[in-house]
Formats: sequence, structure tokens, C-alpha cells
Amino acid sequence: MQGLQEALEYVADLARANEKTEVIEICGKTYANRRLERYDLKQKAQPMKAASLSALVDYIANCSGEFPEDRDMIIHIESPKNVLLTSTLDNERGRECLFYVEANVSEFRFGKWYNQEAFMIEAQANFQRNEDMNLLLKVAGNVEKKNSTAFSDDGVAQVATMTVGVASKADVIVPNPVRLIPYRTFQEVEQPASNFVFRISDDDEPTFMIVEAQNQIWKNEAVKNIKLYLQSALAEMPEEIRNRITIIG
Repeated sequence: MQGLQEALEYVADLARANEKTEVIEICGKTYANRRLERYDLKQKAQPMKAASLSALVDYIANCSGEFPEDRDMIIHIESPKNVLLTSTLDNERGRECLFYVEANVSEFRFGKWYNQEAFMIEAQANFQRNEDMNLLLKVAGNVEKKNSTAFSDDGVAQVATMTVGVASKADVIVPNPVRLIPYRTFQEVEQPASNFVFRISDDDEPTFMIVEAQNQIWKNEAVKNIKLYLQSALAEMPEEIRNRITIIG
């Protein structure tokens, strides 16, 4: 019984010891033993978040006084839908991010099958209208199953039956590839167009799929468009602001 009491007292002593916070130095740097977090570092700001490039431009134009003293800033275009405003390196080789922008982009599921109604809705909601999109909508909206065989398909071109009048029908070649303009980057800049493969399945009911066909090279054009937009916006700002900012993308 006495041994058990001593063991409990030992555990209690350990618990009390662990409650104590000790400040220690390692290689001249100050740490706390709880999570070994630095206590002598200047606290960095939490980045503001927005969904438009215009919000970032407004922040730079009106809140440049929040930039860290004696440091320039970098606008880093990470991707067609992510841009951040961060500082150059400080004495600790760290950066401070002041603003983060993430675009609201198309939710269209490339490479996935849509039934006829869903395809018509999603295509009109997530793409800019152009000649090829109008053609796709015409085909998808009028195609129908032809007896027990809906389509002919040689792996490249497809032929489908679609209504062309009140009671008439005709075989049409399904367009491929098609040049489409989905919403894939910030609304303030031009949306890049690229080639896609349009497919129709021969299930019980027609279903449709759009597949990207250019290995996402559109991203380079999108980043370029974002950079041009920001360069134009900075050019209208006072020299003391624009001279402190470098755009990387």
C-alpha cells in the first residue's frame, strides 16, 4: 500500500513539473519548453482574404501603410486562381503574407459524364458563349437515341442522330476538338480558351462529357493575363507604392 502511495506521489510531482513553463536558450535563440515556440519573434499579421483581384488592388492602394517597414513587397501569382501579397525576407529569412486572393471559378467537372439536362445547365453556367459552345449546346439539346444504336464511333469522330425540325431527324458529326472558354480564373481578366474533346455515350439515355485536350497549357496564359492586369493597376498608383512591389508569375 505504501508503494502505491509513493508511486502516486511521484506521478503527481511529474504532473506539477510539466505544468511549469521554462524559458531556455538554444544557439542564442529564446524558446519555451511547452511547445518550443519562439518568444522573441515579432508577431506577423494574419493575411486578409478575398475573391477578386480588384480587392487586392484596393488594399495596396489604400493600405500600403501596413507594409512592413524597410521591406519591399511581392505579388506572387501562384496559379490561375491563387494570388498572394507577401513581403521580402526579413532578418530571420521569413516572409509576412498580408493579403491572399482565391478566385471563385467554374465547378464544371471535366472528364465526368453528365445526363442531358445537367449538361445543358452546367455548360451554360460555367462557360462563356462562343461558336463552338453554341454548337455543342445545339447537339446536346437535340440528340436522341437512334433505335438500339445511338451513335457510331471510330474513336475520333462520332455521328449522332438529332432532331432538326418538328418531325425530321438527321445524322450529324459530333464536333471535335472544340474551342471552349470555361471560367477558370479571376473575372477581372480575360478567360483563356483551349481545346477540349466532346464525347457522347451510348447508354440507355444520351450522356455527355468534356475532356481537357491541351495538358493545361491554358494556365500559362491565365497567369500572364493576371500579371498584365496587376501591372496596369500598379502603373496608376503613386511611385512610392509601385516601386516597392514586384510581381512574380
